Amino acid sequence: MPKSLSKVQKKISKKKGSTNSLHANSRDSQRLRRAGARDDKLAKVAAARAKSNQPHLQRVSFFQQAAQQANESMTLDTIQGVIESYLGRSNEELAKLKHERRPGRPSSTREDLLKQRMMTEEQEYDTGLWMPDLGIEENLKQLEKWNGEWGSLNTLKYVRIARSGTKHNSSFPPKGQS
Repeated sequence: MPKSLSKVQKKISKKKGSTNSLHANSRDSQRLRRAGARDDKLAKVAAARAKSNQPHLQRVSFFQQAAQQANESMTLDTIQGVIESYLGRSNEELAKLKHERRPGRPSSTREDLLKQRMMTEEQEYDTGLWMPDLGIEENLKQLEKWNGEWGSLNTLKYVRIARSGTKHNSSFPPKGQS
């Protein structure tokens, strides 16, 4: 049985000729409505998944740029320096938003979102920040070849690096404290 809207439309048009001449509650029009609703639901789920994956993609992209500048495997101290620059990437924007705000006014939504993101990333760094392993040369080469898509991230090796200097292997996709 055809599932997508285009397949259902094609099957009905072969049988009837045109989908415009269907009765409002006929079996074929009900099939078209179900197929359209199914396509809408799948598109909505895909958009939600892409939105939830976006922070991880941005994180890996930041570390990809840092790895391209380094050109060789990094020590734990240099990795922690890169992490600190990653955590401080929004400081300028936050300072600008604070400066633009008049005294006595509440903070803007953007400012609240930045503060919340920075706080959660700082907490994650205290327990172990999930990131690609920049200490392995072959992982750096794979990271440089990465095309920016979620599906190709599973070829990389990941670690969790804590502020205290501990480094633990991790998995993809990140699940809590893996």
